[in-house]
Amino acid sequence: MLQTIPSCDAQLFSAQAVAEARQRFFSGETAPQGIAAPILRSWTRCVAHGLPAGGRLPAEPLGAGELRQRREKAESLRRRCRPELEALHADAAVTGSLVILTDPTGLVLDTVGSADFADRAAKVALLPGVSWSESVLGTNAIGTALVERRPLEVRGGEHYAEAHGILSCAAAPILDPYGDVIGLLDLSGPAAVAHLHAMGLVQLAVSQVEHRLFEGAFPGLDVVRFHADASFLGTSREGILVFEDYRLVAANRPGLAQLGLGWDALKSRRYSDLFDGSLGRPGEDRRVRSTTGDTLHARVERQPARAPAPPSTPRAAPAAGPRPVAAPEPCFDAATEQALGRAVRLLEAGVPVLIQGETGSGKDIFSRQMHGRSSRAGRPFAAVNCAALPEGLIESELFGYEDGAFTGARRAGFKGLLREADGGILFLDEIGDMPLALQTRLLRVLQEREVTPLGGGKPVPVDFSLVCATHRDLKQLVDAGAFRADLYFRIAQYTVALPALRHLPDREALVHRFWRELAGGAPAPALSAACVEALARYSWPGNFRQFVGTLKVLHALADPGGSLGPEALPAELRDSALQQPQAGTRPSAPDEAPHAPGGACMGDDLQAVTRATIQAALAACNGNISMAARRLGIHRSTLHRHLAATPGHRKPS
Repeated sequence: MLQTIPSCDAQLFSAQAVAEARQRFFSGETAPQGIAAPILRSWTRCVAHGLPAGGRLPAEPLGAGELRQRREKAESLRRRCRPELEALHADAAVTGSLVILTDPTGLVLDTVGSADFADRAAKVALLPGVSWSESVLGTNAIGTALVERRPLEVRGGEHYAEAHGILSCAAAPILDPYGDVIGLLDLSGPAAVAHLHAMGLVQLAVSQVEHRLFEGAFPGLDVVRFHADASFLGTSREGILVFEDYRLVAANRPGLAQLGLGWDALKSRRYSDLFDGSLGRPGEDRRVRSTTGDTLHARVERQPARAPAPPSTPRAAPAAGPRPVAAPEPCFDAATEQALGRAVRLLEAGVPVLIQGETGSGKDIFSRQMHGRSSRAGRPFAAVNCAALPEGLIESELFGYEDGAFTGARRAGFKGLLREADGGILFLDEIGDMPLALQTRLLRVLQEREVTPLGGGKPVPVDFSLVCATHRDLKQLVDAGAFRADLYFRIAQYTVALPALRHLPDREALVHRFWRELAGGAPAPALSAACVEALARYSWPGNFRQFVGTLKVLHALADPGGSLGPEALPAELRDSALQQPQAGTRPSAPDEAPHAPGGACMGDDLQAVTRATIQAALAACNGNISMAARRLGIHRSTLHRHLAATPGHRKPS
């Protein structure tokens, strides 16, 4: 089970049901059917606040100076959420969505994702500097999730304000180890598109942020990590309880949930109230029994009371736990391998390299291969994603800052990635999304080879090789005035174009190779021929990132020694599989129509292909509709509709 945060237990309602519920609610019916309970509670609160449902609710963004102050105040939260913003950015870009980080009041701090949808969202004030508190803008995922203190989805007409009906949003509050809300992550997209995995992605991101909040945060205290399954120790799904002199003082949500506790247990429960026996020795893995009778795998650690070692001191290895399987790297064809060799030689000569390719096509891997094959391989590789990093953080991340440069700045200051790359390689991913003002500062650094940190200080000389990457057409951006021409000509002295996954030959061999590598040396579950064919035929708009992610999901779903068929594939891949001939059919010549199972001629008629595939599934299942639907990965009602449209088919009695 993926989720570790209690999710909204309301069922999903159709747009028509929601529209009818809205009409009944605003006609005076207090508890209309067809609407989720959290949404109904929110609508009721909005009426009590006197908010109008029609038209557009006022949303005044903060001024630039005030927004900067609010961002500086939340700098710690923004830095902790940076890995999740980068990870969700790739999903948001592919699905035409936005990733949003807010402070505890619902003020939007940062947004990253689809530029096209960002323009549409801005029309309803879904942009940095605007408060999406429920009391201000009515029912919405951000504000209502903060009020309910739980993950929540608000789709289309479930928004209180009619103008917000263009949005479909999933949000989850971020809780600190004491149960206080410190921020919120949200994934918002167009309501016309079904965002089936948005809630799961947001909850996973929030659970990872909350898990990291415990790192080094409790010096001198006893931290107990536990789970019923030992393989989850060390992951965001483990329970964490913190004890001071055997009294519970902090916890995470999975820990409280496993023991059936609420946040009121903090400072009111002792170790002996929760577990039988002694606390145990730090670093010891053992089994413990909770006072509810459950047997759990536990690990106790005592975080050092003294100040942590400086960053230059090697960190101790983490406690033993399950090691995630490393994802296979994209394969480079012969032409790309030749381009890689040339890029390394040019890099050695001090020539900047620009890598262009679609999202997920392996630009980061290509750049790291350049680093590993160059004479700077043993020196730093400093990477920053200019699109995934919120605009307010890009400048301080690149150029660093002095002590006291702004509110919330680290006491010792921060070197910045430009200085950290000294002697090595600076990799600027998605440089096409860098703000124009920072392009000017970057150009000055490239020309003068020295960095001046924010807050003053003397310029510091730097020596690094530059590699940039983008999925955008920089020439078009230059023509449109969105990218500086002088910076373009400086960074694009040699350009490598990486091919999309769908353009690579022999994709079935790729499927088999990646499937074996994901197994990490263990016996891999079998993939049926139809499943391999569907994976090879799919267009993969997210390229290798989407491809490897899908294979990881299949690995997680597979039973040991079992076999996976097309029914295990995500919906869009199942649809693709349904539209293709079954695996094992003889490839046809260019002027020959393929033949359906049983000899029916299909030609190029997609409907005929679909009918033949369905008939083959029915034949294999002896006419059992439910079994055939499962085999095809579709619902029984969908199969019945296809059969009803099939000439000569008789409905089963």
